[in-house]
Amino acid sequence: MCKCVSVSKNAYYNWLKSKDKVRVKTSKTVFKERIRVLFKESREIYGSYRIQKMLERENLNYSRSYIGILMKEMGLKSILKRKFVVTTDSKHTFPIFENVLNRDFKSLKLGEKWVSDITYIRVNNDWNYLTTVLDLADRKIVGWSLSQDMTTENTIVKAWYAACKTRAMNPGFVFHSDRGVQYASNSMTNLFAYNRKITQSMSRKGNCWDNAVAERFFKTIKHE
Repeated sequence: MCKCVSVSKNAYYNWLKSKDKVRVKTSKTVFKERIRVLFKESREIYGSYRIQKMLERENLNYSRSYIGILMKEMGLKSILKRKFVVTTDSKHTFPIFENVLNRDFKSLKLGEKWVSDITYIRVNNDWNYLTTVLDLADRKIVGWSLSQDMTTENTIVKAWYAACKTRAMNPGFVFHSDRGVQYASNSMTNLFAYNRKITQSMSRKGNCWDNAVAERFFKTIKHE
């Protein structure tokens, strides 16, 4: 049917999803002002896609391309501001493990591959540190910890125990992280040594792409 009337499948399904919604008529000027307000409320982070989703919640149903055109007319461009705080200390004397994961982020079995990382989150005027453990099979955060310091006990140890309570590990289990002192410390290596199921894996030096899924999750949290 779509082919006969020269309509894309995507356009048809978008219409099908919104055809019963009442379109609120509004002038272009008022509509542009509402876009500007939402853009400012997002701290100038949201692009046309997010703005469209916010407008849909207000029953203002317009295409993303039209919203993008209006934002361009108003000079509204998404700017991702980022202040860098060092969370990885790889200058230590603890042993470094081979990159067993080797950027193979695909997994069809829960409890087969976990990736972990530590990042900073601003709380009022202070920095807090968020540690997460993510299962690559369903991208679920199976364990996490929020701390005011970067000690091994308050970061990865707490997140690890939380993850173990949430989900069991399967044979051939791989735990991947960067080379940070928290992951290479005796506390963690001794903890892993007791369980023969666990193979510890670490990213190459200065290579964030080796732990891209964990990094991408943190980017989403910070920018949203």
